[in-house]
Amino acid sequence: MKVAPLIREMNRRPDSFVTELVHTGQHYDDKMSQVFFDELDIPRPTVNLHAGSGSHAKQTAEVMLRLEPFVLENRPDWVVVYGDVNSTAAAALVCSKIGIKLAHVEAGLRSFDRTMPEEINRLVTDQLADLLLTPSPEADENLKREGCDPSKIRFVGNIMIDTLVHLLPRADERWPALRERTGGRYVLVTFHRVSNVDSPETLHEIMTALSRIAAHTPVVFPVHPRTQNALRSAGVAGSDRVMLIDPLGYLDFVALQKHAAVVLTDSGGVQEETTYLGVPCLTARPNTERPVTVTDGTNRLIESRADAMAAAVEDTLANFKPSGRRPALWDGRTAERIADILEALR
Repeated sequence: MKVAPLIREMNRRPDSFVTELVHTGQHYDDKMSQVFFDELDIPRPTVNLHAGSGSHAKQTAEVMLRLEPFVLENRPDWVVVYGDVNSTAAAALVCSKIGIKLAHVEAGLRSFDRTMPEEINRLVTDQLADLLLTPSPEADENLKREGCDPSKIRFVGNIMIDTLVHLLPRADERWPALRERTGGRYVLVTFHRVSNVDSPETLHEIMTALSRIAAHTPVVFPVHPRTQNALRSAGVAGSDRVMLIDPLGYLDFVALQKHAAVVLTDSGGVQEETTYLGVPCLTARPNTERPVTVTDGTNRLIESRADAMAAAVEDTLANFKPSGRRPALWDGRTAERIADILEALR
């Protein structure tokens, strides 16, 4: 969702850019990888490193070992990395040690919770990057507070919204078929964060909440592969009105988000998309690296307890009123601004 708009924009400028796409293989399940290439019109990767899964150390090391030869052979002017996954930090380490300039899209996001692996990846990547491309003004302030050179920081907006704007018409085409499955009014759910799904106790709280919610409003829960494994291990199942379904492609999921009565999640990307769509979002986490979705959007943080989640959904269903606000530069033109910056730095 983050790489597609920038590749599309760079390909519009063939006199300025030649792009190579490296798929690290961190996400390798077809339902979590190939479907996005197909639906987002992402070109075939130049190389797939097939890093696979494993512990954080193993996965990061595998990406580093497999990426370094490619970078050394091709010597790109810039390597652009996105977000906060292990692949992002691994690429930052590789490029910084061999002198390749690195641009980080979504720089400066902070949850201030170092128990989150993603927070460590953000901190490492931003300290090593040569260009820090931020999605919101508070991200700029986070970077300055950490001592990053202000000349490296550029506020460009949210590139996730570029993809959302570009593909909303196609997502709308999916809605009639999905409406027949969902019955119209429903609560959309996603959970995949370690803090929620790797604890059997917390997972039980989540499923208890969903059963309570489903007693009055149907629940649609596309289940992430790691969440599927956690549910099996914990011996937790859904109820008749909790629809546990396989992961969805981007278009189907956006269509479900747009028409949901409320979304219950722990996903950063979902916080952003619901903010743009004006759909109420309840994030079951003690913090968010995207506070602008709370101050200027539709997001609210809640505890991962059954009573808190069920009560928050009930309250939102009864009382939510959209404000119509959207964060600055969440306008579908972030890729243009990034391409302009890189073009000027040639």
